[in-house]
Order: sequence, then structure tokens, then C-alpha cells
Amino acid sequence: QFVKAQVDFGPRVPNSAAHSKCAEYLTAKLKEYKAEVIVQQAEAKAFDGKVLKMKNIIAQWQPAKQNRIMLCAHWDTRPFADQDKTDVNKPIDGANDGGSGVAVLLEIGRQLAASQPNIGVDIILFDAEDYGQPDGGMQKEQANSYCLGSQYWATNKHKQDYFPRFAILLDMVGAKNATFTMEGGSMHYAPTVVKKVWDTAAKLGYSTYFVYEQTNPVTDDHYYLNTLAEIPSIDIIHYDQTTKYHFPSVWHTHNDKLENIDPKTLKAVGQTLLETVYTSH
Repeated sequence: QFVKAQVDFGPRVPNSAAHSKCAEYLTAKLKEYKAEVIVQQAEAKAFDGKVLKMKNIIAQWQPAKQNRIMLCAHWDTRPFADQDKTDVNKPIDGANDGGSGVAVLLEIGRQLAASQPNIGVDIILFDAEDYGQPDGGMQKEQANSYCLGSQYWATNKHKQDYFPRFAILLDMVGAKNATFTMEGGSMHYAPTVVKKVWDTAAKLGYSTYFVYEQTNPVTDDHYYLNTLAEIPSIDIIHYDQTTKYHFPSVWHTHNDKLENIDPKTLKAVGQTLLETVYTSH
């Protein structure tokens, strides 16, 4: 339902009407779940020179508590389908890439409203993650063209001296039979957090999803949380060894649709995260 609600707005590309409407929906939902919500607005220049009006949506439960955990995902979608064979210049639905992580975090917010854990929890939905430069174009490659919202937040935190114990990022967590490996950057910066989450998943019976195998680092929002914000951060991200970039086959294509989302995968990730939150003291 939460994935569908986002997809129904259309592609959530920065500066679009769908993007604005979805931001309102996400903000209202998080407030409904008893969070204190801050919408951090900023402008960022994309690789193509376009100025993106970004909104990082920050929800806080028990904001006075010093002992905190941060959960995050990106809520924007790709403005072009550069991994597709047709309609490459049209934006994608982003049901999995964007929608799935946000959906899991909305459900976690609903649970937090019903039963407060012993620690403070922050959910941050980053904007402008997926407006990165496509591969193989004529333009000179630009560094750091992805993850504009998290780059901005990491150097302009919503609170001064904000340092949660750790952060967990969700990205592409909705495909059927998805596998989440121990991503190399997460293992470099926050190995104990990876172990805690993977052991929790195993205890819950989700070890077919959460695989004890280390794979190469990916550049995702957690990279900037680790390097710029200095928050130990991990990435729960789908790894597919059969594809060129090791992302799901629907990645950055028009097949990233609601029909390819599996509630069982969402449940495995969401339950693992909730258990991690409620057993952290």
C-alpha cells in the first residue's frame, strides 16, 4: 500500500508536480505517526546544470533523547531510464528504487507511533539521490553527481551536534527473492552494525534474504553519511550477481513497477529493522 501510494503520484522527479504532492503525502503520514517533522529545503545543481529544489524529510520520535538510531532511504526517482532500451529519456516509476525503502520506513513509523522504543529514532527521507549522471554520455564524468540530498544534509544537519549511534540505509528492498549482501562500504565503516542487523535477520529466519557474503562497495547515501557526517552507516541494498552492475534487472528501467514488488521481501527487511531498533538500548 505504501509503495502504491507513492507510485500513484507518478515519477517523483525533483521540480515536478508529482514530487511536490508526494512530499506533502510523506510529511503528513509521518506527522500522523506522532513524529516531529522537519522539511529541509535546499537547492542543488545537477550534473546537467539544472537547479533542483530538494526536500529532505526528517521525522523524529522522542527528539530529546541523546541515544538515537537513524533510518533512511531516498524518496525521489530517476528522471530517465538509461538502462532501458526504449523511452530512455522518460522518468521511471521507481517502485523498488526509492519506493520500497520509503514504504518500509513508513510502516516502521506506524509501529513507532504504537509502541515507543527505549531509544530515540529518526527517519530521514533523502531527496535528489537518483538524479545522477548516466554512464557513457558525451559529457565529461562529474564526481558526486548522485546523492545530492544526503550530501547536503551531511554538511547541514537538521540539528547541531547530531550524532546517532548508527544509521541504516534502505535501497531497493522490495524485489521478489531479493538478496542483501554485506556491502563493502558498510563493512569498512560499520562492521559491527552489519553483523548486528544480519544476525537479527538470521534469528528471525530471514537468512535467505540477508546473506553472509561481503561484496564490493557501492556509492550510495551511506557513503556521505560515513565520510562527511561521520556517522557509522550501513546500506541494505539488493545485490544481483547476474547483472552488469549487480543491481536488480529492473534497475533504472521502466520495469521498476509496482507489480514487481513482493510484500514478503518488504516484511523481511521491515521486521529485521524493527527488531534491531527495539533491541538497541
